[in-house]
Amino acid sequence: MREIQRLRAAVVGTGFIGAVHVDALRRLGIEVTGVVGSSPQRAAEKARAAGLPEPYESFDAMLADDRVDVVHLTSPNDAHHPQARASLEAGKHVVCEKPLALTSAETRELLAVARRSGLVHAVNFNIRFYPQVHEARARIRAGELGDVRLVSGAYLQDWLLFDTDWNWRLDPAVGGALRAVGDIGSHWIDLVTFVTGRHVEAVLADLTTFMPVRREPAGPVETFAGKGGSDGPDGANGGRGAGAERVMETEDAAGLLLRLEGGARAVATISQVSAGRKNHLRFEVDGSRAALAWLSEHHEELWIGHRERPNEVLLRDPALSHRASAATMTLPGGHAEGFAATFRELYRKVYAAVAAGGPPPADPGFPTFADGHEEAVIGEAIARSAREGRWVTVPAPTLQEA
Repeated sequence: MREIQRLRAAVVGTGFIGAVHVDALRRLGIEVTGVVGSSPQRAAEKARAAGLPEPYESFDAMLADDRVDVVHLTSPNDAHHPQARASLEAGKHVVCEKPLALTSAETRELLAVARRSGLVHAVNFNIRFYPQVHEARARIRAGELGDVRLVSGAYLQDWLLFDTDWNWRLDPAVGGALRAVGDIGSHWIDLVTFVTGRHVEAVLADLTTFMPVRREPAGPVETFAGKGGSDGPDGANGGRGAGAERVMETEDAAGLLLRLEGGARAVATISQVSAGRKNHLRFEVDGSRAALAWLSEHHEELWIGHRERPNEVLLRDPALSHRASAATMTLPGGHAEGFAATFRELYRKVYAAVAAGGPPPADPGFPTFADGHEEAVIGEAIARSAREGRWVTVPAPTLQEA
């Protein structure tokens, strides 16, 4: 077994999330040999501005570098399928941002290629790795809630609130047929299945586009770039100037009803147009004996509900936690661990598998291409449900299709 600090990685994509990947890898002591941008010039500019490693001339140049053990894909969604396949075929382990690909046909193919390769493959559902999310899962698995009956919650953001807000995710050819659901709703659904251990059997969805037309700016726009000019309300669009009008084909918000294995039900609101909500993810799980709830904006806390005694708020503390959640913590109680730490803990698991020579035979402890494929299948059922106005069964077993 190799030590994970002897492994090397390359990161494809130099935007906000690519920089987070680089930072998490460095915190684990993993050398990042370089980054790949949309062009050598843009990659060099981003590398200098964000303190990233020197860029490769191209994606192919990165693949040809024998030093690279693991490729991290943080490129736009439409690039995930060809880049993940090429990386696997070049003998590189792969960590891919979600969605794994734009269609379930593509994710099924990638899962089959990954399984044949014997290489480690992961999808970046990092939110699983908040310690209190692991604690919620451990308590449910231990039977502390009784039978899981109802899951409710939301994922709300405001970065696309104005019709002058723009990002490549608004273009379905690049971002995919689902936008709010594909981008953040997939995180919520993944958390529900991870925490409860129950997969989605059927969906009923209502997708809404409040702004049928948006104004596309003349230049490129970074995700979460924020305001900085005065083109729209409160400086929306960051002073970039409104360009051509674009008809929207993807949803601003969604209401989801989910039927889970074992008879449980789930309901969620997903929105990228909720003013004041920067990254608000919450879920509550109601069981036959107790309940629990978690909110990303107060991620150090896990609320535990009771009927016949006072409710509790459990603060993150390895000394008070189940072993599975304590293993995701590096700091003692009272010393907050945040968003960036979830990437580090996910990659700690991934790189342990790489160091061991390949995917573990049982539960790897991190989300794989199988999870990415499952989310693609659920997403297509959601899109069909919204089109047809009815419940749609999610094909099963999705995890064994490939």
